[in-house]
Amino acid sequence: PPPVAVEAQPEDIPLQILYEDDDLAVVVKPCGMVVHPAAGNEDGTLVNALLFHLKNLSGIGGALRPGIVHRLDKDTSGLLLVAKNDATHAALSDALKARTIHKTYRAVARGAFKEPTGVVEAPIGRSPKDRKKMAINEKNGKPAVTHYKVLERFGDYTYMQFKLETGRTHQIRVHMASINHPLLGDMLYSSYSPTKNRFKGLEGQCLHAKTIGFVHPKTGEYMEFDAPLPKYFANLLEVLYNINNK
Repeated sequence: PPPVAVEAQPEDIPLQILYEDDDLAVVVKPCGMVVHPAAGNEDGTLVNALLFHLKNLSGIGGALRPGIVHRLDKDTSGLLLVAKNDATHAALSDALKARTIHKTYRAVARGAFKEPTGVVEAPIGRSPKDRKKMAINEKNGKPAVTHYKVLERFGDYTYMQFKLETGRTHQIRVHMASINHPLLGDMLYSSYSPTKNRFKGLEGQCLHAKTIGFVHPKTGEYMEFDAPLPKYFANLLEVLYNINNK
């Protein structure tokens, strides 16, 4: 669509910017922050913070989504690419479609995995039973492929790494729930509720977008960035280690 005027308002919200030039920025979205304004979340979003900290943002995303090339769920932390002009936005969007932007995620899943690595390949679409949820949808879903690797085992929980071939909404969460290994804290795709006394500071699914690699649209240089695990995530791993080694 043609560029439109930005209408979301700048807000002085702390924002971790790992990289910035005239064309793009790489930022770390904290857990609990919504990416862009929407009904029920008109302010306090990543976009509000971006408008305060960055001078320019692309207009392709519309008045409420300036600069936003891709998104993360509210309770997912980690790396996001931000476009500062329309040409960069279009180039990064094309790279996402071509699957040339490489991303890895870290998460804690429930249950013990038999194999150290695996692949879940199942189409994802809107759930016919609950419009707020995505689901494995053989009839109307889009192809989705998730590669997983076991990093560490903690008895009933497993520390995982994920690489995605596709970027469907809630992809990791849906795929893991479909093989009976929902992410710890994910109340949308699991009925299991972690006790706050056992896992303090866990609000929502334990999922972090840790690395992102891409070719810069203007310079042609390959760039890769890493976001260390947020404090709540690192603390959770320590709790799991202590529980498992009692």
